Amino acid sequence: MRSSQSQNALPLGVRKALRKLGGDIQIARKRRRLTMTIVAERAFISRNTLTRVERGDPAVALGIYATILFVLGLAERLGDLADPLSDAVGLSLEAERLPQRARSGS
Repeated sequence: MRSSQSQNALPLGVRKALRKLGGDIQIARKRRRLTMTIVAERAFISRNTLTRVERGDPAVALGIYATILFVLGLAERLGDLADPLSDAVGLSLEAERLPQRARSGS
């Protein structure tokens, strides 16, 4: 799927989040005074792919975004994105399915 086709298929909120992530990656790279070439080499990707990431291209694999975050020292929170303990909606739905006795703590 081409980048423009995949972007149009995504919800607006997802496109905005990816653009923000890409911009945040670019800022982090520049703050660390790392060139695109250095980050691309360390992530085993091309400079063109890094450019696409910094633009928030949804056609770039999640693994590449994760690798770049690792290279920049920002991957520690990646595993917490869908943490079940931080999922307020999921926890609420799960609590609703508990028997009344379990919900009241008896």
